[in-house]
Amino acid sequence: MGGVGSAGDAGTADVVVVGAGLAGLAAARSLQSSGRDVVVLEARDRVGGRVLDHALANGEPVEMGGQSIGPSQVRVNKLVAELGLETFPMHDDGEHVLDLAGRRTRYPGRTPPLSKPALGDLARSRLRLDRHARRVPLEAPWAAPKAGRWDRETFATWVARNTRTAGARIVWNAFAQRVFAAEPQDFSLLHALFAVHSAGGVSTLLGGRDDAQQNRIVGGSALLAQRMADSLGEALIASMPVRAIEQLDDRVVITAGSGASFAGGRAIVAMPPLLAARIAYTPALSSLRDQLTQKMPAGSVIKINVVYDEPFWRAQGLSGRVAGDRAPIRFTLDNSPPSGVPGVLMCCLEGAEARRYARLCPEDRRLAVLASLRGYFGSAAAKPAEYVELDWSAEEWTRGGYGAHLAPGTWTQFGPALREPVGRIHWAGTETASVWNGSMDGALTSGERAAAEVLTAG
Repeated sequence: MGGVGSAGDAGTADVVVVGAGLAGLAAARSLQSSGRDVVVLEARDRVGGRVLDHALANGEPVEMGGQSIGPSQVRVNKLVAELGLETFPMHDDGEHVLDLAGRRTRYPGRTPPLSKPALGDLARSRLRLDRHARRVPLEAPWAAPKAGRWDRETFATWVARNTRTAGARIVWNAFAQRVFAAEPQDFSLLHALFAVHSAGGVSTLLGGRDDAQQNRIVGGSALLAQRMADSLGEALIASMPVRAIEQLDDRVVITAGSGASFAGGRAIVAMPPLLAARIAYTPALSSLRDQLTQKMPAGSVIKINVVYDEPFWRAQGLSGRVAGDRAPIRFTLDNSPPSGVPGVLMCCLEGAEARRYARLCPEDRRLAVLASLRGYFGSAAAKPAEYVELDWSAEEWTRGGYGAHLAPGTWTQFGPALREPVGRIHWAGTETASVWNGSMDGALTSGERAAAEVLTAG
């Protein structure tokens, strides 16, 4: 892969960046453009972190990690243009399907055909959630007017108190799984409110104006990382997992698993919090920072792309977008390339469903997924040309997705440690972003924010 060096590049730099996901790459490019010498250390043999493409039999890429961007995600759209890439709209023409309790309904537009009481219930609770979310400061969620109360409550209890219909509760349960790859009882109401405000409202997360799933990158989202890496040249060293970081009076010394050593004036750790916590720090991190990372688990997600010779659902007048309760698949999207060939249905196992089906052997899991798709789309869905899945919780250098979620009490007790530098160590990663937290856009802005901190520190 272009732009990746080797262990022979060990040495000294102004800044050592740990991690070559989008956050680490953004930090390194920003520092290089400001004239700083940078070394980027990546544990994997590739760049991109949670952004990864897979080449299908005909050479077309499908994204196995982060893929979609919306119009309001300013930074990633700007980078796409800067790198000479293009976007295309995800296929959404045709009718969608809602399949609940054995009742299958086709419908146009984005409003699901729930009962009138359920739609009213959903609208009221959604307005309430958006209103509360706007009161959460993005840079300091713990400073919200009702932070203590909101952080003591799980999202599940809020849904129970603020909805009256099963239909509305089904939607909010899907919201928790789709946005956090977690269950509503896993994270605090304050964290849900922060995430909603960070994305600009519920509509951008679950469909509507400026939908976060509106566009994809021609050639696959991994091209972002690859082209960013190309500009770094041999400053980027792959297959170099960092095991220890020691802070001295005038520098940091970083030791990799191979025994190679790197020194820098400062370090930026651009990793998921749970992985950053596994590095040995000397001196030890503050208890506040350490306990924060203990309470920031990643979600559980298995991403699946099911490939057909053609998108047969389009001939049926369907968009490929399904929401339903035919376990284990709860939703699908048309993930076909711009040409429409081959046809690709994307679906995910998330939260408890992901953990349950991760225990099965791959073939049994595949059969269960195909049985779900057959229920939604008919017999043609049970006979794919290709089937590709990736369990992000099993990935050694990720251990989950899409980002981290914070359990009750975490934001108010430990939140200030999330972005606060520890001596010469700075923190990046989409989990540290204030806007579009958990997304590719958030990863980019977090890296640039960490780079700015380093430049200011001198």
